[in-house]
Amino acid sequence: MAEIQRPRSAIVVGAGAGGIAIAARLAKAGVDVTVLEKNDFTGGRCSLIHTKDGYRFDQGPSLLLLPGLFRETFEDLGTTLEQEGVELLQCFPNYNIWFSDGKRFSPTTDTAAMKLEIEKWEGPDGFRRYLSWMAESHQHYETSLRHVLHRNFKSIFELADPRLVIRLLLALHPFESIWHRAGRFFKTDRMQRVFTFATMYMGMSPFEAPATYSLLQYSELAEGIWYPRGGFHKVLEALVNIGERMGVKYRLGTGVSKVLTDGGKNGKKPKATGVQLENGEVLNADLVVVNADLVYAYNNLLPKEIGGIERYASKLNNRKASCSSISFYWSLSRKAPELETHNIFLAEEYKESFDAIFERQALPDDPSFYIHVPSRVDPSAAPPNRDAIIALVPVGHLLQNGEPEHDWPTLVSKARAGVLATIEARTGLSLSPLITNEIINTPYTWETKFNLSKGAILGLAHDFFNVLAFRPRTKAKGLDNAYFVGASTHPGTGVPIVLAGAKITAEQILEETFPRNTRAPWTTNEERNSGRMRREMDERIMKEGVITRVNSNKPGGRRGSEAFEGAMEVVNMLWQRALPLLVALAGMLYFLLFVR
Repeated sequence: MAEIQRPRSAIVVGAGAGGIAIAARLAKAGVDVTVLEKNDFTGGRCSLIHTKDGYRFDQGPSLLLLPGLFRETFEDLGTTLEQEGVELLQCFPNYNIWFSDGKRFSPTTDTAAMKLEIEKWEGPDGFRRYLSWMAESHQHYETSLRHVLHRNFKSIFELADPRLVIRLLLALHPFESIWHRAGRFFKTDRMQRVFTFATMYMGMSPFEAPATYSLLQYSELAEGIWYPRGGFHKVLEALVNIGERMGVKYRLGTGVSKVLTDGGKNGKKPKATGVQLENGEVLNADLVVVNADLVYAYNNLLPKEIGGIERYASKLNNRKASCSSISFYWSLSRKAPELETHNIFLAEEYKESFDAIFERQALPDDPSFYIHVPSRVDPSAAPPNRDAIIALVPVGHLLQNGEPEHDWPTLVSKARAGVLATIEARTGLSLSPLITNEIINTPYTWETKFNLSKGAILGLAHDFFNVLAFRPRTKAKGLDNAYFVGASTHPGTGVPIVLAGAKITAEQILEETFPRNTRAPWTTNEERNSGRMRREMDERIMKEGVITRVNSNKPGGRRGSEAFEGAMEVVNMLWQRALPLLVALAGMLYFLLFVR
């Protein structure tokens, strides 16, 4: 058999976080990479908005969480955040969370301050229960990092490993909502709200999101919330610079109309061979990596004549999507000291506010919303003695299913009035007279500017049957040499998660298209998850009680651990002989009939 030839060139469609990161990784592996971006700026949703009078706004993400995944990306590329001039500023407190009666809760990484805050609401025993919640959320965090964010799921058969499945089921509580799970630790409704609202980062309701996602607020409380000086885009700007030093070429203002293929020669699966630009120009390459919105790409960029793509695109249109947002970018004539860097205003009718978004795809009558004041932590975001403010109001996505669309201009006006009235009622701050300039992004803006299907700002949802092996694959359906990176493929949405996904997809490309035994020029996920690192993580998980159901500090605890391991060996033997096929087939049948 002829030796596989190393791919010499790659085209990356889209300069979002995933596209920028995978371009640098492929360039480090020796590939000649060209990135094509329809807009005249890089970063996608992680871009900046500048005004002529000196205000700067983060168009999308504004909280840097899971800093370890950012550091891993830079270290894999042979550098560090600090060496690339990225300065991370920690936000104290993490937030001010405002309730309807004007009272507030201020979560923080300061354990002593957090103890006082918790006991104020939950009583003397509240802090003990908070620590128990932190311990469980730590398990969600560590298990997800190792078994989800550093592992690819190329098929349903990846879930036929009994140790993996049992570990995930025991450790992650995927079938219990985060709201219900929080009720096991917190007695008051308000603390349940405080420790569940972050599912909005995944575009999900806390009444539907798996309890696994407590890892987000664990990260905030254990590692802090950070903001890059100069705006979130500074991180991606640094990755662009790294890639360019390695030879990556960026062509901005260059829209792609379709991915080209060889049509499948000699009965072989078709291969991607390049792209056609909107101006008709054809660019050839050995690889094509799509960082455009996955649902948009299947419907608009991939060739429908390839077997299965048209049908799959139609099914993707019916998959559950995340929410959209109405975002206001306000320039103020003075500072607004009543607001911290990050502020959450929670609706009094908490559940109803989420039902309006996720069941009716509308604007709640009393919405929860997020206020970001970048100039509070980074004065360069606004002129001296003034503030820049972003108000993000989660709303339902565009319908696009034959139903009459909402009257969005009216909803935008309603959202604006509601945000301003709520801020004044709860903080005493009258913002309206201070606003000197306003920019607005609506669901239609997200759809047209970034090609986001239905204007869903976080891509596909993250319910159980939209994650792991059930999420759209990192390799394009029916095509060789065509791959995906971004929010709607594995492992999911959010900048740090997408950066982890860029590593997963890059390693899959090296495995499938490079000569056998080609080593990645960084520590691979497989290397991270094997040998000493794997044993150390297992020991940590065992000690924290995820697998071992007996406290090993008690007499007989070690015997209980050994007994459990022995039982696992028996389960493993039985599973290997009969159950994997049954489980995989059942999962595939359910997936094909009811999910895809």
